[in-house]
Order: sequence, then structure tokens, then C-alpha cells
Amino acid sequence: MDQNELKQMAAQKACDLVKDGMILGVGTGSTVAFLIDELGQRRKNGLKLAKVVTTSSRSKKQLEENGFTVSPLSAVDHVDLTIDGSDRVDPSLDGIKGGGGALTLEKNVAINSTKNVWIVDETKLVDRLGDFPLPVEVLPISCEQNFAKFAKAGLKPQWRMNGDERYVTHYGNYIIDLAIDPLPIPQGLASYLDQTVGVVEHGLFLNICDEVIVARSNGNIEEIRR
Repeated sequence: MDQNELKQMAAQKACDLVKDGMILGVGTGSTVAFLIDELGQRRKNGLKLAKVVTTSSRSKKQLEENGFTVSPLSAVDHVDLTIDGSDRVDPSLDGIKGGGGALTLEKNVAINSTKNVWIVDETKLVDRLGDFPLPVEVLPISCEQNFAKFAKAGLKPQWRMNGDERYVTHYGNYIIDLAIDPLPIPQGLASYLDQTVGVVEHGLFLNICDEVIVARSNGNIEEIRR
């Protein structure tokens, strides 16, 4: 099976978790795109959600094209279920997210959700977090100092680029990708980044995910719970 078929299978399985009356969080990414189309089909078949929030303008547009009204996170007091993708997932269900640049809103939606489910194909599973640059969103005012600090710490920083210019996030910030592989102890690195002035958010999602739905290349769907 090709990767798109696997992603579609995982998205359909995750859709089974969505129930009438939920406040649903919808993430972003290629696998989530399949989820949104499946949600749209189920809406036509009678699915009724209380509210829908999302983590990117791209997902918002696709949800609206499928007939959903999208609310800002500030309009809800909680989210019942958030379904998102992940760039890498380890055996503890900790992950690296933010490859698409939406890490700050992704984490804000996730921490306000009662349950978080990630949908991935098996290529995203790793024994230890790494094998993917760790995104760190930083304020422009102190980004050069942050870059220099990360370089001195041996974290192999790289500017995320959009053509010849630095990539700019939804909030007007830059992203520094840390290319160190494998990552140091994730909890320690997360604490270091959390305490670094100028860092808005980072892509380490620790103790957040409750369940991962994995599409295996043999056609099986595996559900891994924390």
C-alpha cells in the first residue's frame, strides 16, 4: 500500500472516535487532510458537532469547504477530542510536531483537550525522538541571540526558510529547527527551551498524546494507548 492509502486508513479509523455533540479539535498536515474529508462525508450523513476548532488556516479552509463552521480556540472553554498528526512518535507516545510551522496553536489546542489522538503511518514511529528537526518558534527581537545560544549548546540550529527569506509563522515569528539527532533527554531539553527568553514555543509534545492510531504497511491499523 502506498503512503496516501495508509494515511487515509488511519484517518478513517480516527473518525470513528468522533461523536455527535462534541467540541472537536482538528489538527493539520497531510494525514489530517484525509480526516477532514471523511468528517465532511459523515456530516452529510448526519454528524452534528457542537463546535470545531483547528490549528491552521489550511485546515480551516478545508473544514469550511466541507460545510463546517470553525470557531477560534478562545470561543470554547475546552475541547472534547483533538485529532492531529505527528512528525515523530516514540514508544512513550511523546512526539515531535511542528513540521508544518503551526506548533504554537497545535500545542494550545492540545493542552486544552480532554483527549488527544494522533494519526500516523508507521514511518513516523521511532525508538527515540530524533530523525526530524525540532522546531522552536522564536521572537524576531531576540532570534539572533537565541540562534547563537543554541549553536553554543551544540543543538545544531538552522533557520527555517521560505525560499530566500526566513519562514514567518502565523504569529509573525521565526522558526529555528534544531537538527541534533537523536535529541538529548526530551524532558530536559523541553525544560531548557521553556526557560529560554525569546522562545515562544517548541515542538516537543510530552505527556500530551493519549492514543496513536498507526497505519501499518501490511494494511493493519494499530491503536497504541498511553
